Amino acid sequence: MLKATDAVVDSMFGRRTLEGRSAIVTGSTSGIGFGIAQALARAGAAVMLNGFGDPAEIERQRAKMADENDVDVAFDSADMSRPEAIRMMVERANARFGQIDIVISNAGIQHVAPIAEFPAAKWDAIMAINLSAAFHLVQATYGQMRARGYGRIINVASAHGLVASPFKSAYVAAKHGLVGLTKVVALEGAEFGVTANAICPGYVWTPLVEQQIDDQAKSHGVARDSVIRDVFLKNQPTKRFATVEEMGALSVFLCSTAAASITGTAIPVDGGWTAH
Repeated sequence: MLKATDAVVDSMFGRRTLEGRSAIVTGSTSGIGFGIAQALARAGAAVMLNGFGDPAEIERQRAKMADENDVDVAFDSADMSRPEAIRMMVERANARFGQIDIVISNAGIQHVAPIAEFPAAKWDAIMAINLSAAFHLVQATYGQMRARGYGRIINVASAHGLVASPFKSAYVAAKHGLVGLTKVVALEGAEFGVTANAICPGYVWTPLVEQQIDDQAKSHGVARDSVIRDVFLKNQPTKRFATVEEMGALSVFLCSTAAASITGTAIPVDGGWTAH
C-alpha cells in the first residue's frame, strides 16, 4: 500500500480544514484512493475506507491512519459491482459517523482488447464498477447532503474521460460517462450547497503502475526506463508521473469551503496530456 506524505496537504491548506466532516472513499486500500483517504483524514475528516486486499494489512493501515490523524477511520468491504452492497455500506457509514458529507468514487478496473474481441463480460464489469457504482453511491447519499446544504462529490475519472485511446473501449466509455454524470449531479445540486467534480488523472505513480512497468519491461525485453518514457509517459508532456499526494491535495481543496463555486468540472491532472 502506498503511503501519502503529509507535506503536500499541510503546506497548501493547513491542518483540520475538514474537521467534523465524514467521507466514503471507494477503492481506497491502495494507490490513488488510499492517498485521497489519507489526505482527507489528515484534514480532519472521518473516513470509510473500501476495497480489497490482505485483511491484516488493511486493518494495520486503518488503525495507523486513525491514530496518526486522530480521526475515526472505518473499513467496509462492499463489492462495488453490487448496488445493494453499496447502499448497505452507506447505511453502515451513516450509523458510524452520523452523516456522510463527502463521497469519492475511485474504485475501478481495466481490460485492454480490440473492440472486435472485447469480452462482453469484461464490458459489463467495467461499466458496473467504473460508472454505475458512482451513480448508486451518489443516489444513496445525495438526499442527506441536499437537506443539510453541504455535500462534496468527487468522481475519479481519467484523462480517458476526456480523450480516447485504442483498445480501451469499455474504460473510455465508462470514464466519459463518469464525467457526464458529474455534470448532471453538479447542476442538480448547485442551489443546495452540493458540488460535484471529476478528477482526471493521467498516469499516477502507484504500486500497480510500478508492477505494470516491470512486467512490460520483462515481457518485451526492453529497459525499464524505455517502458516509462515510450509507453507510460508518451502522452504526458511533463514526462513525470503524477502522485497520489497531488490527488489527495486536490481532493481536500475541492471538499473545502474555498471550492464552493467549483462544480461540474473535469479537472485534468495529467501533465498536459489532454492539452494536445
